[in-house]
Amino acid sequence: MVSTAPQFSIPRSALAGERRVTIHQLSWQGYQQIQQTLGERRSPRLAYDQGTLELTMPLEEHESFAEWIGLLIRILVEEFGLKMKSIGSTTLEYPNRERSVEPDNAYYIQNQAKVSGRRINFEQDPPPDLVVEIDITHTDIDKNRLYASIGVPEFWRFNGTALSIYQLQSQAYVEVEHSPTFPKVPKDKFYEFLQQASRDEVEASRALRAWVRQLQSGDV
Repeated sequence: MVSTAPQFSIPRSALAGERRVTIHQLSWQGYQQIQQTLGERRSPRLAYDQGTLELTMPLEEHESFAEWIGLLIRILVEEFGLKMKSIGSTTLEYPNRERSVEPDNAYYIQNQAKVSGRRINFEQDPPPDLVVEIDITHTDIDKNRLYASIGVPEFWRFNGTALSIYQLQSQAYVEVEHSPTFPKVPKDKFYEFLQQASRDEVEASRALRAWVRQLQSGDV
């Protein structure tokens, strides 16, 4: 059974997270025109899902959580001896499905060897193995449906207090208690890391590495 009780102690009322602008009934060609007009050095992140375009301007809380979760994933990958290619907020674009999105973090881990050392072609290569989205405020884009439609195997969503982990099963997401990529790590450990990182990222990193090494040695 999946636990849904929030574990992070910053009150939701204290979190702003993002500013969003949504455009409905926009064609794929219209989305591409806006994308080209804004250029690659824009600050808003774009998500387009079959007629709906959302522009998200991340605020401090959003960016901090994205950095902390990214740091957590990197430490776990290193300590468990995995390999990884991080592509950050690279645009995942699928014109044939009229879907495009810029996640907060995206990673190739299981499929790292297939994309190592070169630029990814999303028309031919698999999607990222793990995608992270921070959605503290309401979004008009159904992120679960969007990422499931492009075949992302594992999807993490954090709303400022609770982390939801989804695994793709039969072309739809099922919420699970443990990450398929890091099955030995309880979700409580993720919350503990975020809490510590909000005070000191360096100390949080040291503590997490020490815990994983104890786990590997059988002392946990």
